Amino acid sequence: MANEIKRSVCPYDCPDACGLLVEVADSRAVRVSGDPEHAFTRSTLCPKMNHYERTVHSPRRLTQPLLRTGAKGSGEFRPIAWAEALHRIAERWRGIIEADGAEAILPYSYAGTMGLIQRNAGDPFFHRLGASRLDRTICSPAKGAGWKAVMGDTPAPHPDDVADSDLVILWGIDAVSTNIHFLRGVRRARRSGAPVWLIETHETPTANVVDRTFLVRPGNDGALALGLMHLLVRDGLTDREFLAQHVQGFERLRDEVLPRFPPDRVSRLTGLSVATLEEMARAYGLARAPFIRVGSGLSRYANGAMTVRAIACLPAAVGAYGKQGGGCLTSVSTTGLFAMDEVLRPDFMARPTRIINMNRLGWALDALDTPRVRSLYVYSSNPAVVAPDQNAVLRGLGRDDLFTVVHERFLTDTARYADIVLPATSSLEHADIYRAYGSYCIQRAAAVVPPVGTSKSNWEVFGLLADAMGFDEPFFRQTADELIDLLLERSRPGWEAVGLDPRSLADGRAVEVRLSAEARGAYRTPSGKIEILNPREPHPLPDFIPPYGGDQPFRLMTAPARYGLNSSFRERDDLRRKEERPLLQMNPADARAKGLADGDPAVAFNHLGEVAFSLRVTSGVPQGVVVVEGVWWLDQCLGARSVNALTSQRLTDQGGGSTFYDNTVDVRPAAPAGRRAEATS
Repeated sequence: MANEIKRSVCPYDCPDACGLLVEVADSRAVRVSGDPEHAFTRSTLCPKMNHYERTVHSPRRLTQPLLRTGAKGSGEFRPIAWAEALHRIAERWRGIIEADGAEAILPYSYAGTMGLIQRNAGDPFFHRLGASRLDRTICSPAKGAGWKAVMGDTPAPHPDDVADSDLVILWGIDAVSTNIHFLRGVRRARRSGAPVWLIETHETPTANVVDRTFLVRPGNDGALALGLMHLLVRDGLTDREFLAQHVQGFERLRDEVLPRFPPDRVSRLTGLSVATLEEMARAYGLARAPFIRVGSGLSRYANGAMTVRAIACLPAAVGAYGKQGGGCLTSVSTTGLFAMDEVLRPDFMARPTRIINMNRLGWALDALDTPRVRSLYVYSSNPAVVAPDQNAVLRGLGRDDLFTVVHERFLTDTARYADIVLPATSSLEHADIYRAYGSYCIQRAAAVVPPVGTSKSNWEVFGLLADAMGFDEPFFRQTADELIDLLLERSRPGWEAVGLDPRSLADGRAVEVRLSAEARGAYRTPSGKIEILNPREPHPLPDFIPPYGGDQPFRLMTAPARYGLNSSFRERDDLRRKEERPLLQMNPADARAKGLADGDPAVAFNHLGEVAFSLRVTSGVPQGVVVVEGVWWLDQCLGARSVNALTSQRLTDQGGGSTFYDNTVDVRPAAPAGRRAEATS
């Protein structure tokens, strides 16, 4: 019997939501490839998703519930049945609710899966329970806030529009590692003669595919944007007609803010020479349709929203928003096409409960007492290594009085601290529907292989927990497919206008939202114009907010990895071998000053903690900057902690986002083994 080929979707937190073709034999996925019929990803997969079957059928997969038998963090468990696990959870939660109220229970989740059902499956359950709510802001809400301040709900350009640009700027995005399908349009523009620039804090893999790389001092991208606009005004390169017709408040920006950003000051802030700034401004101002693709990293500073806001103003200054191939792309949103309240069910809340920011989990577990968090339920996330201020998080997870349940595919660092571990399905084992945030594609996916062992999806587990807690709402007894059908039925009005074909969607094919000519030319803001002046903002005009200063000599860049995604894919030995080990990248002059050489063991440290690395000396990192790529599981690290022991729980200026890129460290040679033992004894 021939193997079957079934369609699915990459579930991970990546802009592209790649279409997959899964070859299935004997109820196992034996090969995963890209779907050539997908409108955006068109058969190409990143190195992480090639051989996804090795993740799905990994020997490390959890296959049955586990009950802790050893100390928290030890990873010592014994198997138990699902019925016992559910009974124990429900009994503990009833006791906590009776003693401290339901807000003493905190769910913690993020984007281990990006499906609309499985990612959000906990919301209705925890709303009904009356638990605390989680502010899920660990990624890039500041980027969204900055864009919205200027552009409101204006749709992003189609990512393939970049092919029509005559100047492409990749600003703070390592597209080779995080957005490879966007590069297809970039390459087309380049073949047509468009220069491609990269603006970054260090040379990423994307530096190898562009024409020019401009290295900016971390956290000063907003000053660069304002400085470029100063030069556009000075040299008469703004589009006065576009500004008069479509932009609100440019004159005030020109008169009140831009005079404070002359080239000499911007040069000091950014590290770029005055001549380079003038060259950049002139090229941008003379381009017919310049296109800026903005990454997320530059929004993970204390000034993240303001930085994105300033960058979003640049295309307005030269009229690029009104030209095919021009403009700015931060993220694509199709959320408005879905009646998400059918999934989230905010009506299940008897009253609004407290909201806890996920970036402050360490504080919430250590210090919050109104009431104290007595139980943590973790799914689709691994906060022991991905949350900031790792030492505070691990102290909290180690509390004897904290009842922790982790629903996971693997025995992650967080799972090792659990009282009960529940085995989770992979995306090939459950149904869901996905929307990309780097394209306008939407795709439904059915389960293509049976669950591994007794693993269950997020949706299934919350239904079982609802039953164990005595919830009688029929909502919790639906299957995932029934909920998807309901979501699509309630969302369907208006789909015809954007070209969505329900039959193709039901068939499991990717469908693409069509942007009409009217939508492309409309600015969905309260004024109907691009709002450089936004009177509803705390700062009505864009400005520059300095990043966090810090008291250590090196800016720490926690960059994405090519072969990992946050802490995902660390179960794959084949991918880990390509990255060797956790590396700290440092400029040669800085390494010499610290008495370090390439390959030496080194320790990065600040007031939050210290982390051991192997040193990589490279001229691709400027002086005063050190770079760590990816997030590693602790048993794969060179010491007891990973990079987030060095990152702060501080939040961004808007959106409550993480400030992973806004931290400073010092570096020293690692002590010899004997001296380390003496120091810790």
